[in-house]
Amino acid sequence: MKHGKKYEAALKLVDKTKAYTIEEACELIKKTTVTKFDSTIGLSMRLNINTKKADQQVRGTVILPAGTGKNVRVVAITNKVDDALKAGADYAGGKELLEKIVTEKWFDFDVMCATPEMMGEIGKNGRVLGPKGLMPNPKTGTVGPDIAKMVKELKAGKVEYRADRDGNVNVGIGKSSFDTEKLVENAKTLVNQILKVRPSTVKGNYVISCYISSTMGPSIKISL
Repeated sequence: MKHGKKYEAALKLVDKTKAYTIEEACELIKKTTVTKFDSTIGLSMRLNINTKKADQQVRGTVILPAGTGKNVRVVAITNKVDDALKAGADYAGGKELLEKIVTEKWFDFDVMCATPEMMGEIGKNGRVLGPKGLMPNPKTGTVGPDIAKMVKELKAGKVEYRADRDGNVNVGIGKSSFDTEKLVENAKTLVNQILKVRPSTVKGNYVISCYISSTMGPSIKISL
């Protein structure tokens, strides 16, 4: 594969034979971004898990202390509309708003959260919301009685992590414009969370590899 001059120049800054500390990697990743726009910085971990086994699923949410650098548009389906809007929800409503989303195919938002009493109606529209990854789920912290708390956490930088069928977890932890300290803080928070939820049935090494990368830029190996 041929790469541009910027990528080749950035690649020369990375020692492919070395595994960097999180601090070193976060400092270096800012020097190896190649885009003119504010690149997304992502952390990828390959885990020694068998996702075909129910007791080796790795999925959940974590609040990144420095946020994601992205303005997350939150829609709340709830009877507590005022509470949701005061907490910072971009849109909030009950059955009427849900009907608009489904019938008009209106998806001008990033995440949907809901209070339990609305899940019956939302569940009926799973075929529309599910494929787009918008179905609220208690496991991801998007269903619960405290709508205000959910909205605040989502707006503050709450992200979902989930291992794919090959055991890979990929999560955006910030932007290239972030200070190195903020990237380090977010990276360590995510890594610690993944380590915390290690399935008890996993034998041997849990984390096979860990890399940090920027949009269209070279990846940097991290030693944990």
